[in-house]
Amino acid sequence: MPPYEAVLLDVDGTLVDSNDAHAEAWVVAFRDHGFEVPFEKVRERIGKGGDKVLSELADLNEADPQAKAVQEARSRLFLQEYAPKLKAFPKVRELVLRLKEAGLKVVVASSAQEKELENLLKIAGVDDLIEAQTSSDDAENSKPDPDIVLAAVEQTGKPASKVVMLGDTPYDVQAAAKAGVDVIAVRAGGWNDEDLKGAVAVYDDVADLLAHYEDSPLGAATQSATSR
Repeated sequence: MPPYEAVLLDVDGTLVDSNDAHAEAWVVAFRDHGFEVPFEKVRERIGKGGDKVLSELADLNEADPQAKAVQEARSRLFLQEYAPKLKAFPKVRELVLRLKEAGLKVVVASSAQEKELENLLKIAGVDDLIEAQTSSDDAENSKPDPDIVLAAVEQTGKPASKVVMLGDTPYDVQAAAKAGVDVIAVRAGGWNDEDLKGAVAVYDDVADLLAHYEDSPLGAATQSATSR
């Protein structure tokens, strides 16, 4: 396994316990615009871009005025009603500090809209530690397409083979694979090991990864970096 020089961070479900909140905001926004969509159907798609959620669950094209109305309502609900109650997973800041101390470049690669992402990074307590970030606003196609990951890799200034992504959904794994980037996955977002098949390692959450850092793929990368 090549030593890594940069880490891409997903945020929702990885750094912040927000996947259920996103799903609930979608359900309410759909309902308010005449679409009855079960929570479970939305929840299993959290991690994909909003364009794909709209298409798959309401057969709406993102350019459709009704799609835009649902998306705007969802974003407003999320920011006003749900985001203030969200919490970061334990040890998020400690992990990011560990990565930076190891000399790894840290870039965010999220499907969230930029205004939501800024809020989430503050909740995670790492907004002052991130060197660069990409959101849904920076990619034509959302996860599981690779556009966001490719944009984030470009921000690192490193080749994809020297980059690893930390994510929580099958869509992170799929998007990263298409971009030629390895993935370390966490179960915190609600998926199991079979769902996350293709990741180079799987941990319960960020705290579990940090507790096993030296034996993780990140630890191997750190040892290589410090020996140079």
